Amino acid sequence: MPLEGPAPLQHGSVALRLIRPRDARTLQRELLANRAWLQPWEATIPGGITSFDMRLSIRRLLQQHRDGIGYPFVMEYDGEIAGQLNVWGVARGSLCSATIGYWVSERFAGRGITPTAVALATDAAFEQYGLHRMEICIRPENAASLRVVQKLGFRYEGLRRRYIHIDGDWRDHHAFALTTEDVPEGVLARWLRGAAPQDAGVVPPSEPLPQ
Repeated sequence: MPLEGPAPLQHGSVALRLIRPRDARTLQRELLANRAWLQPWEATIPGGITSFDMRLSIRRLLQQHRDGIGYPFVMEYDGEIAGQLNVWGVARGSLCSATIGYWVSERFAGRGITPTAVALATDAAFEQYGLHRMEICIRPENAASLRVVQKLGFRYEGLRRRYIHIDGDWRDHHAFALTTEDVPEGVLARWLRGAAPQDAGVVPPSEPLPQ
C-alpha cells in the first residue's frame, strides 16, 4: 500500500506534496545539474563521502515520516519538480517544534517558489500537524535564503556557532523562528497582504561575525 502522507499544499503555481520513491530519478538529475549552485549550502557528513543515492535518501526520509519525525516534500512549479523541502527534527510533547530545510533548482530561482513553499509548510505545521514553533537556520553567506525569512517575517534569534556540517566543514548559522502566536492569520496570508514585519529577520549589526 502507498504511504499515506499529508495532503498536498498549493498556492498558485507552487505546490508541496509528499516525496515518492519514483521521484528519485528526477531529483537526482536536478541535484547533479545544479551541483555548483547547491554545493556551498549542501549538508555533508564529517569524514564521509557525499552520496547522490537519491533512492536511499528518499527511503530514509519516508521512514522518518513513518516514525513521525519528518514531513519530506517535493516542491513543484506548474507541476514540474523544482526542489525539495523537508520539515525535520519534529519534536512533540512539551516542545512541539521542527526545522525547515530546502533546496531549489537554479532554473526555478527568482519565481517566489521558496518563500511560498516555506509559508505553506509552516502553516500546515501549525494548523494541521500540531506544531507550535518552526525554525530555519541559514548560513550568514546565503543571501537568497536570508531574503526568504525576511520576506516572511521570521524572527531572528541569534548566531549558532559551527552548527551544521555544510560543504565539508562545520559552519555558523543564523537562527530564525516563528511560533503560532506570531501568525494567527497564517504565514502565507500575512505575507500576501504585505503585513510581515520586514525588520524581524534582520541580523543586528552588533551580532558577532561568523568564524
